[in-house]
Amino acid sequence: MKKLILTLAGLAIVAVVITQSIAFNNKPSTTGADESAIFSWKATIHDFGKIKIGVPVTHQFSFINSGKTPLVITSVQASCGCTVTSYSKDAIAPGASGYVTATYNAAKAGQFTKSVSVNANTEEGLVQLTIKGEVVD
Repeated sequence: MKKLILTLAGLAIVAVVITQSIAFNNKPSTTGADESAIFSWKATIHDFGKIKIGVPVTHQFSFINSGKTPLVITSVQASCGCTVTSYSKDAIAPGASGYVTATYNAAKAGQFTKSVSVNANTEEGLVQLTIKGEVVD
């Protein structure tokens, strides 16, 4: 009887070890950055300086996909209705370039700082772009 209990206990231990080994070996890789699309921005902040009231200004943020898979922008959203955006709608192949454009409507005088949120299939997922300046009469 003791041999049977010891044999069953040994088999149970072996089963647990094998299960843990399989689970460890099938664990998803945390080094997925090598396989992700990657934004490489020329700049993420643009200062318009002083601009005239009533004259909209536009800046195009440029980037290169330095990853190994196509980069797809899923959405671009400005922090307020005074900023209009456009962006590369098609997938950006590895090594290719794309853009996000922000147009600010300079409707009232004063300092401004606005953000543009870019969602994409990159590891970080969300990137914040910033435009700023001063509207003068």
